[in-house]
Amino acid sequence: MRRFLLSCSMVMVIVSPSMAAPSANERTPRDTFAACPDEESDAALAGTLCAHFTAPLDRGQPGGDKIDLFVRKFPARGRSRGQVWLVAGGPGESGASFYPLLATLRDSFADLDLLIPDHRGTGFSDRLCPTEEAASSAGGAALDGAEWGSCFGALNAAPQRARAFSISNAANDLRLMIDRYRSASPTWVYGVSYGTQLVLRMLQTPPMTPIRGVILDSLVPPEDTDKWDLSHRSFIVDAVGRRALLACGRVRRCNAKFAEPIETVLRRLVDDPATAKLVGGDPKQFFGSLLDIPDLRRRIPDIVDGLVREDNTALTQVKEQQSALGALFNRYPQSPISVPLVAIISGSENNARPGLTRKQVATESQSLLFTSNLPALLVDPGLPTYTHDAAFGRLPVSLPPTLVLQGDMDPKTPFEGALAHVARLQSAGTVGLQKIVGAPHYVLLTAPACFTSIVRDFVTTKVVSAKPCALSRSPRS
Repeated sequence: MRRFLLSCSMVMVIVSPSMAAPSANERTPRDTFAACPDEESDAALAGTLCAHFTAPLDRGQPGGDKIDLFVRKFPARGRSRGQVWLVAGGPGESGASFYPLLATLRDSFADLDLLIPDHRGTGFSDRLCPTEEAASSAGGAALDGAEWGSCFGALNAAPQRARAFSISNAANDLRLMIDRYRSASPTWVYGVSYGTQLVLRMLQTPPMTPIRGVILDSLVPPEDTDKWDLSHRSFIVDAVGRRALLACGRVRRCNAKFAEPIETVLRRLVDDPATAKLVGGDPKQFFGSLLDIPDLRRRIPDIVDGLVREDNTALTQVKEQQSALGALFNRYPQSPISVPLVAIISGSENNARPGLTRKQVATESQSLLFTSNLPALLVDPGLPTYTHDAAFGRLPVSLPPTLVLQGDMDPKTPFEGALAHVARLQSAGTVGLQKIVGAPHYVLLTAPACFTSIVRDFVTTKVVSAKPCALSRSPRS
């Protein structure tokens, strides 16, 4: 999301909140599950069932405008003994972000139907900009070229509709869908990252359908704390990055590559304009992005050593791995993240410093080795934001048995923030945190063996083990 795209004067196009979801699903019956029209387009989608669910645009006006929501069901292999709702992260990610991880999900939730909704504003659910974000548009579901202008212009011309794409309204969507597609067998709920915030918001007014258990992967910090919000993300990323560098210093084979501390070497590299050309952008943000995937994080010393020796082999290999991973998670029409939704929700809910300036962001990043692009994106988003409602910072009155999966090398939702949140949540029910040693964000993706082992046990016993799972022991990590 570039500043000039957000701030320039754009042609305004008013969009209707009742426009249909992308044409790929127009044949899907409304409200009830039926064979998905795209089930033959990808092997992972074979046998899936789809439905469109109608919810209020604003939960406070149930008789007002409506919104169309898309849900895909992956029936259990064999006899089903319940269902699990999989709530994607973001904000801005659709349920398609789970499709490449189906093997791990099926192993972990054996004999459960997998129900995967697209949040309002994402995927095949109604979008903030239905025309520009349609899968059939010029840029597909991602905004492209002139679509930025017409989309942002429309949202600013109809701010009330834009502000209806809030966490609380999305939480109400989830509650209504769980009740509509309830099962006589046990119902579980899994959320990751932003999805954990959404699930907890939903549980402030729980669905009528009893929830057997909740699994929160990479739990967000408490909403009303400042130091772990998105405007401070670069400090969180830098702290994890420096811990990764310290790990190199403790390993002789790694440490022997450098005649001086690796931090000193990396400092020279990230401040060198030549490095920016080699990595194709901000070096601090590039190295920060490598912390998200264990295999890429381990290659940081190799990249640093190679750049010093003017050997770009390790850098090229890592960039190819990043491209391959991106292709894997962007192969579906509804895969692209909704940038407008990210901007509205992040700026409204998770920004403790609304007055943050671009100069402040630049000044704060000077002393850092690893950074995130998020603080800069919070500055002057160019879209309507909304004020916190009464649900912000509150806790559910009661919780079903709840498992929190948290990596201790998470550069997005820090381990310390999860501990603080769990301490509060324990007043509402039995909440246990399972530490994944060495894991970054999104345990389902980055430590699948640990994820499967822990989740299987929890679904069976509803008990959280006190013994941490080590990423190094996860053969698929």
